[in-house]
Amino acid sequence: MQGGTGIPADKKLLMVVLLLAAWMQGMGQKAGVPYPPRADAARPAWFVDVASEAGLKMLNVNGNPASKAYIIETTGSGVAVIDYDRDGWPDIMLLNGKTIEGEPVPDANPTNHLYRNNHDGTFTDVTSETGMLSSGWAQGACVGDYDNDGYDDVFVTYYGKNRLYHNEGGKRFKEVAAPAGVAGNGSAWGTGCAFVDYDRDGKLDLMVANYVQLNMQTLPKPGDLATCIWKGIPVMCGPRGLPFTTNLLYHNVGGGKFEDVTQRSGIAKTYGHYCFSVSTLDYNRDGWPDIYVACDSTPSILYKNNHDGTFTDVAPDAGVAYDEDGREQAGMGSAIGDYNNDGWPDIFKTNFSDDTSSLYRNEKDGNFTSTIFDAGLGLNTRYLGWGTAFIDLDNSATLSLLLINGHVYPQVDQTHSDILYKEPRLLYHNLGNGKFKDISATAGPGCTTPAAGRGLATADFWNDGRISAVINNADAKPSLLVNQAANSNHWIGFNLRGTRSNRDGIGARVTVHAGQQAWSQEVRSGSSYISSSDLRLHFGLGTATAVDGVDLEWPSGLHEHFGMQKSNQIVTLEEGSGVAAPNPAQKASQ
Repeated sequence: MQGGTGIPADKKLLMVVLLLAAWMQGMGQKAGVPYPPRADAARPAWFVDVASEAGLKMLNVNGNPASKAYIIETTGSGVAVIDYDRDGWPDIMLLNGKTIEGEPVPDANPTNHLYRNNHDGTFTDVTSETGMLSSGWAQGACVGDYDNDGYDDVFVTYYGKNRLYHNEGGKRFKEVAAPAGVAGNGSAWGTGCAFVDYDRDGKLDLMVANYVQLNMQTLPKPGDLATCIWKGIPVMCGPRGLPFTTNLLYHNVGGGKFEDVTQRSGIAKTYGHYCFSVSTLDYNRDGWPDIYVACDSTPSILYKNNHDGTFTDVAPDAGVAYDEDGREQAGMGSAIGDYNNDGWPDIFKTNFSDDTSSLYRNEKDGNFTSTIFDAGLGLNTRYLGWGTAFIDLDNSATLSLLLINGHVYPQVDQTHSDILYKEPRLLYHNLGNGKFKDISATAGPGCTTPAAGRGLATADFWNDGRISAVINNADAKPSLLVNQAANSNHWIGFNLRGTRSNRDGIGARVTVHAGQQAWSQEVRSGSSYISSSDLRLHFGLGTATAVDGVDLEWPSGLHEHFGMQKSNQIVTLEEGSGVAAPNPAQKASQ
């Protein structure tokens, strides 16, 4: 049977299929990718939670979900993206906690979980077979190949002794924290962490943030002290009123060993902070990695690298310790990104409820300016933020912001106010003029569905140019948010391989050129809220179908140029394989 055009119906159907396939390719997607874009989804983002379909079914356990009588029950756990088997497809590690002794146990044997990417939109739980079964109050994680053997390792912080999992050739992990010298004394409460080659010797060192000194036997009960009451409600005590502790820095001395250099590096001088997330960045572009730490109820920290193995906290002078009015905030998570595309890294931080988040614009002279209100990000103050990330929602070459929220007091649900324990996610779309627009309400159920979110990590899990987000929800199963909004923009990804530098290229700065535009990013471990995202870099290119060139500043000090690269692919760049280039003019650190 033929239609009015004289074209047979079966050929019409074939034409429709071919047109659809061509359209999908135009969206920058590969045919048959998991959870494909939908033409009817709102742009630029329509996030859907596919964790259940994907096989991410771990139950997070963090104390008593109903009461949260102790502070250790409230901070939740992080998540790490790690391509542990080096097959080019990011895998997921979700951390877990436990319950207070004597309380009900929702899961008799809570453990961290490692999920292998099956390349088809699903993951397989490989926790047992990879030797990752473990229990305890796991907090944060960071990823890096600390022995440069080509396989990424993972460090996990705990309330108690920390753990370092050495990757044994992509098959199994071996816990080696004690012989490596990074387990700690067992009495600390580790939170955020990051692998960073702070002395640029080609070996990854390790920065660990600590929260409070916590003694469960002497810890006050809800309502016992003035600091244990919130808006008239008895709640868990802390962090105010609890003793401070110091952060830690471990120097990689080779041979699988680390040396504690906390004292001689100057890190110990920042005593008097309650610290959470750790984000590395070269804020003054002098070629040496610096470290930003988001702190709860105390000023945040910016460790400036002095090039001699020591650091100085310059946060107050640089303008990133306090808010615009000089007040300390209750910081949780942090993200680094060049939101205004001027080539310099800016800082974003999530804070407690009844406060704004923080956005610090890099002024290129060693100083930052708070732009949270100018950027349109000061509207939502009732949410309590945790994990956060700069992401390019639609490959438009602008970085938007995703925030994960959730309160610490389940008792807030009894106040009958607009503040609730489970909260929606926030999504701010970068308008490209230094301002953001809140599009959370129209960004899909992955954003609007309330949860008690904590850790957040991002990755292009199916190598199709779409950045997804995995979230560790307190006392619940995880979320995996996939953006199903279609777009016609292009993208490119980079996987770095250091030779003189550390194997992962952590600390490298990549600048992409297309037409008259350029975009820069740095490779980092850790960040967000006590979590670690994909080490590969993702660049949205807008309408550009190719990259004219790539400039790469390696941690070793080598500067190289790589030529034209086609869009819509992930490219591996190996140190020493490009064309040597002169060092770009760098402004001296302040």
